[in-house]
Amino acid sequence: MTEPADTPVAGLGDPTWLRWAKALRSVAQAGLTYSESPFDRDRYSQVQAIAAEMVALQAGVDRDEAHRCFAEAVGYETPKVDVRGVVFRDGRILLVRELLDGGRWTLPGGWADVNDRPSEAVEREVWEESGYRVRATKVLAIYDRRLHGHTPPHPWGIYKLFFACDLVGGAPAASVETEGATFFAEDAIPELSLARVTPEEIARLFEHYRHPDWPADFD
Repeated sequence: MTEPADTPVAGLGDPTWLRWAKALRSVAQAGLTYSESPFDRDRYSQVQAIAAEMVALQAGVDRDEAHRCFAEAVGYETPKVDVRGVVFRDGRILLVRELLDGGRWTLPGGWADVNDRPSEAVEREVWEESGYRVRATKVLAIYDRRLHGHTPPHPWGIYKLFFACDLVGGAPAASVETEGATFFAEDAIPELSLARVTPEEIARLFEHYRHPDWPADFD
């Protein structure tokens, strides 16, 4: 029996249509990167366009925007890297309020930039989004976003890196992306931005806080 195209496969996270679109886009991008034949490049461009159409139709995003995003990607495709700072104070975890997601809350963080060390990326993101200065001390988890309940599905592969960070200074401040930074107790976590962090991840990070000798989680 063929599974419905919108049904996630056990252990894979994404709905089937999105896995197909990602696979097509990856093949097309590699072909456009390495092929020297103009005929093959044209065929790979058509495959890329089909993948963009799939995402636009199934995810309800603008067709032109989907085509533009796919066409702008160059080189061999690899997962993007999202870094998140895990900062505790007196048993409470630091969350910031997202302007772009209806005022929901998340761990401070974002995309790692080119030329950043991972620790620099997370320390900068925490500073920019919360106003607090921190020092990254340990990797707590490296997660494949598909496998941890994030919604909505994302058209790019994403690895999420969670870093334990020591608080070294600063004060709560708003930014162009956030409008608040607050420490929350485990039993008082506000509504979360599920595109960025899930309740299960927050619960796991509290466990890491209580067990500082634990090794990092992965996958």
